[in-house]
Amino acid sequence: MSEKIKVLLSEEEVDARIKQIAAQISRDYAGREIHLICVLKGGVFFTCELAKRITVPVSLDFMSVSSYGDDTKSSGVVKIVKDLDQPLIGKDVLIVEDIIDSGRTLSYLIEILKGRNPNSIRLCTLLDKPERRVKDVKVDYCCFNIPDEFVVGYGLDYAQKYRNLPFIGVVELENQD
Repeated sequence: MSEKIKVLLSEEEVDARIKQIAAQISRDYAGREIHLICVLKGGVFFTCELAKRITVPVSLDFMSVSSYGDDTKSSGVVKIVKDLDQPLIGKDVLIVEDIIDSGRTLSYLIEILKGRNPNSIRLCTLLDKPERRVKDVKVDYCCFNIPDEFVVGYGLDYAQKYRNLPFIGVVELENQD
């Protein structure tokens, strides 16, 4: 099997939408500081681009959770690979994720983080696949709703490949005869 990547969202479309979402977040958090929690690895590209465009003070921490391994479908088992470095008590937290599909990972993560007593928790995602939802998750800021296809680029990977693409692409697997 080999992969072919078809452009779903161009670099220009992604950049323009991130600017719009950052402006909305800046308005919503006017007069406050936001504590961004980047969900690694996929969320790092989006988090960096978003943070550069937010105009209120930003602090940043990283968390790594996994439910995929090297497959294209979530295993349903969520594990924390890297926990936060800083406490969340009294902070306005914005979880930044690359993509939300089943909602299992984010539902689990939000419940854990609520127990750490932040002032507030909101969720921002680059991509959302609402028709794949098996757990109800409230997405506060979404750049794009996308169809149920396996996507790569802008931090999203297929078996650790294609994260560095500057656009969002659909993976098309081709049989090699």
